[in-house]
Amino acid sequence: MDEHKENINSKDSNVKMSDTAEGEKAKPCDRISPAEESVPPVSPSQSNTDFSHPVYKEISLANGHINRMTKEELRLKLAELKLDTRGVKDVMKKRLKSHYKKQKLMQSAADGGATDTYYDYICVVDFEATCEEDNPPDFLHEIIEFPMVLINTHTLEIVDSFQEHVKPELNPKLSDFCVKLTGITQEKVDEAEPFPEVFKRAAAWLRERELGTKYKYAMLTDGSWDMSKFLNIQCRLSHIRYPQFAKKWINIRKSYGNFYKVPRAQTKLSLMLEKLGLEYEGRPHCGLDDSRNIARIALRMLKDGCQLRVNERIHGGQLLSVPSTAPVEGAPPAYGPGRR
Repeated sequence: MDEHKENINSKDSNVKMSDTAEGEKAKPCDRISPAEESVPPVSPSQSNTDFSHPVYKEISLANGHINRMTKEELRLKLAELKLDTRGVKDVMKKRLKSHYKKQKLMQSAADGGATDTYYDYICVVDFEATCEEDNPPDFLHEIIEFPMVLINTHTLEIVDSFQEHVKPELNPKLSDFCVKLTGITQEKVDEAEPFPEVFKRAAAWLRERELGTKYKYAMLTDGSWDMSKFLNIQCRLSHIRYPQFAKKWINIRKSYGNFYKVPRAQTKLSLMLEKLGLEYEGRPHCGLDDSRNIARIALRMLKDGCQLRVNERIHGGQLLSVPSTAPVEGAPPAYGPGRR
């Protein structure tokens, strides 16, 4: 729900935003250096990689050759390797580089090759919330749809989903603009339960899949708003504690921009899909459909060799970046809601 989120005033007094918020210049820790791009995927315990190994020279030479290839040459080479040929030239270059890099590292690594992913599952969330056509600065957004889409990072498939509508309590009457934008009718929210009840079932859904116990997982969002704005505000309105499992997440916009080396302005959902050669499936601004399309982008990035990992967190109501040097940890089991 890009339009909905873009209309939110970042100076909202209910949430303190750091200078890493969307649309602003990222801190150095948000950007991947050229040296970092050449580093093989590592486990959290690995460090001090020796870049003098000949394999890195081979990777560098391969990258130089790929940089000189035309779009048609890239497409032909990808087809020859049975890789996806969709996307713009820069996306195809990154895909081919990642393929060769992974192959070289797997051939040379004494421990049997590179790690494919940091998590067993990634859970995509894209809330829909109450809104006006021109949101006043003090407007309090209430969540009206709670969707989740679960990705298995080993099979690279969407394996499950959750969706419930939520009854807003502060402003129970939806604006005409909100109904038109989200497709959520007044009848749907009137028949729904308040956020604490829906949240309880969402947390149980995550626990039933043994996330945070048997399996390592992370939350993923399209931007910073879902957790730092919508969920943060909703927890305050519902007088419940902000959940531990949602305090860190993968902002796919940052991951996409860093991986494919594109400006943050080109990381809206529609543009990410377009650049990857994908089309939107479903109804825009339906939370579940948005979540599924975000999941498709995440899957494409994983297949292209991106190591999706947590890059944002919330602390004391403030949005902060998680540097790439931080230890990789999975989200804890989902419990709640706890009363404030």
